[in-house]
Amino acid sequence: MTSTLQISHLTKRFGGVEALADVSLSLAPGMRVALLGHNGAGKSTLMKIVLGLIPFDGGKVTVCGAAPGSAAARAQVAYLPENVAFHPALTGAEQIRHYLALRGQDPAGAGDLLARVGLGQAAGRRIGTYSKGMRQRVGLAQTLIGKPRLLVLDEPTSGLDPVSRRDFYALLDGLAAEGVAILLSSHVLTEVEARNDLILILSGGRLVAEGSLTDLRQQAALPVALRVTPAGDEAAALAEALPEARAGRDGILHLTCRQDQKLPLLSRIAGLGARVADLDLVPPSLEDIYSHFSRRDGQ
Repeated sequence: MTSTLQISHLTKRFGGVEALADVSLSLAPGMRVALLGHNGAGKSTLMKIVLGLIPFDGGKVTVCGAAPGSAAARAQVAYLPENVAFHPALTGAEQIRHYLALRGQDPAGAGDLLARVGLGQAAGRRIGTYSKGMRQRVGLAQTLIGKPRLLVLDEPTSGLDPVSRRDFYALLDGLAAEGVAILLSSHVLTEVEARNDLILILSGGRLVAEGSLTDLRQQAALPVALRVTPAGDEAAALAEALPEARAGRDGILHLTCRQDQKLPLLSRIAGLGARVADLDLVPPSLEDIYSHFSRRDGQ
């Protein structure tokens, strides 16, 4: 399958600072990829190179089979920044009709695009009256013009309420199902945890981790947490049976173990039978994994 985005050994320097060092990645059609990293890790630089906004110093980048920034690439790529800006005197419909006309498409399609992002009822209102979240959705409607093959999204849910965020990711799921590749940068790790096929973690300009959430959990080898709730008056007996556990004020026993100890420990707890009222298994979160891989040289 031909890659929508192919990056090989990418290097970028700003003076004496190496912003990206030997970064390689590949996005196939329909892939949803989360790009994570602290401020200064190289995320914005990578996105600007993909969009053709800045040159790079070494390596190779192919966007939809073309050079980044070329007419062929621009026709197939859409970008949504964290903070969008539109003319406040225009209505949502007027703004999208303007962008459709610029792309040589029928301006009559503005209503459908705005409805798709949940702004159908507000299409006739001036953008100056929109909330930040509504302006962000105008930006999302603009990215859908021309049926792009690659979406580059920088903190796309900035300003959206929880319901709008859910709807936004549902829309991305639909686009991915249609074959659109999505490269999304976000600091809201709880949002992207279960919404991506691949997670990339940049630190100091280097790609320090790559894989699915399951892959990264295995690579990080962080401990698994378990919470065991005693049944009735079995707290003392349960604590005796699990001497390595720490008892919380609520009586729940807290344990941790290595990944390879998880099944034996679960089997041991299951063998305690009726003394156990409930058991919760808490694997390392994406936030835990991100912190593990993105250490800032001891900072």
